[in-house]
Amino acid sequence: MAGVDFAAAGWFDAGGRQVVMRVLVAMVAVAAILLAVWRLEGAAAGVRVEAVRFGDVPGRVYRGEAALGPVLVISHGFAGSQQIMQSFALTAARAGYVAVTYDSAGHGRNPEPLSGSVVEVAGATTTLVRELAGVAAAARALGDGRVAVLGHSMATDIVVRFAKANRWVDAVVAVSMFSPEVTAAEPKNLLVVTGEWEGMLSAEALRVVRLMAPEGVVGETYGAPGNWRRAAVAPHVEHASVLFSTVTMAGMVGWLDRVYGVDRAVPAVADRGGWIVLLLAGAVALGWPLARLLPRLAEHPAGAGLRGRRLWLVALGPMLAVPVVLRFVPTGFLPVLVADYLAVHFLAYGAATGLALWAVGARLPEVTGRGLLAGAAAAGFVALALFLPVDRYLANFWPGPGRGIIIAALAVGTFAYFWTLDWAGRGAGAARGADLLLKLCFLVSLAIAVALDLERLFFLLIILPIVVIFFLIFGLLGGWITRRTRHPLPGSVMAGFAFAWALGVTFPMLSAG
Repeated sequence: MAGVDFAAAGWFDAGGRQVVMRVLVAMVAVAAILLAVWRLEGAAAGVRVEAVRFGDVPGRVYRGEAALGPVLVISHGFAGSQQIMQSFALTAARAGYVAVTYDSAGHGRNPEPLSGSVVEVAGATTTLVRELAGVAAAARALGDGRVAVLGHSMATDIVVRFAKANRWVDAVVAVSMFSPEVTAAEPKNLLVVTGEWEGMLSAEALRVVRLMAPEGVVGETYGAPGNWRRAAVAPHVEHASVLFSTVTMAGMVGWLDRVYGVDRAVPAVADRGGWIVLLLAGAVALGWPLARLLPRLAEHPAGAGLRGRRLWLVALGPMLAVPVVLRFVPTGFLPVLVADYLAVHFLAYGAATGLALWAVGARLPEVTGRGLLAGAAAAGFVALALFLPVDRYLANFWPGPGRGIIIAALAVGTFAYFWTLDWAGRGAGAARGADLLLKLCFLVSLAIAVALDLERLFFLLIILPIVVIFFLIFGLLGGWITRRTRHPLPGSVMAGFAFAWALGVTFPMLSAG
């Protein structure tokens, strides 16, 4: 561009380089999002997806171009939804099977809560087996009458029990299986797939193979036509990413083909996991340049500016006190598994941190309208850029009936927590890594709580990795927001909303009885 003096215009000073960098990051992030969406939508090419209901149970039916044949009924695990099982459904449909997914009771958009005790077979397990029976009975009519079932994690025990009780089920695919119901002969045609990094579950898979073949090894098929058994390992994946492994998908199709006598070379699998990661990474990265649009709320970085002994008092006091005190506090006030305890833990931790700040002479400031508006704008970005694509491609993120009050209760606690913790970890003079130290102490407090009351909080262990991921994502976004606004309030509003929403739509709903 002739006649433009870029140096005089400031493009090469520190501020100019920041502008250029933000524009480049925004362009790359948008390109990554568009590419990921294109590939994810392309994964469904040639597959017709129909939203259906099996009584009150919401489900989807996936049919490829050659759809009439055996039906594969797919059941998700604890705190999951039918979206997380899409890769299985798309892969099976491409292979000519009719695939059916559904939201189990208390999960996803199923309006019925999960009834019965979650720790007794006569409780929730019976409910889930009965629900699967209803879905499978309806699904049989969608194909040629032959049915196979697939389950992940919690649902593996459900599909095993169902297949044993119904001899017309031709095959079982159990991903990350744990079930005491497997015997040397039942269920028939059982494939067990675990991730390489699942340790104990890999050992369990080998154990159930050796019930049939005492010298059995992973990767070999045992038994005879009509009742085969095999254990397989998907490399470099764990309990969640095993659901997106192409090895898992190919193994599923290969097993169904063996049972149903289909001769095929290499199945076309729905390789979606990497594109989902790219989509979410692009959405998070877009938050960095967009944070620049938020207003400055303070002339200098605001916060308690803690360091040394004052910081350790604020960090360790709540970490040790909150789980001990809550050990004796009843928290079963919400019809949802362990989220009621989390709501109280967040709130109590925020209150304890506020008291600790007062004790060291670093009181919280007033909450301002401008700060709340900036936080609301940031929360809107999270909802549009992260939660909408997650709901479409990964997991249910839309609140079903009764979840509004759960999200509201969680939000009270999460805002109190993030507001006090972010104020404590920020500000001029704050020790390097103070914010990280405070958040690590919170995670330690959750671990202490579980150790003190394992029976009540066992299921918290299952979702603790998800909580850590949320901390990483929303902590990164919150840091960018705080550096731009120079005040912790907007980032606290965003993180409080995001945590409350994400946890509120994830935990299983339980019946009052």
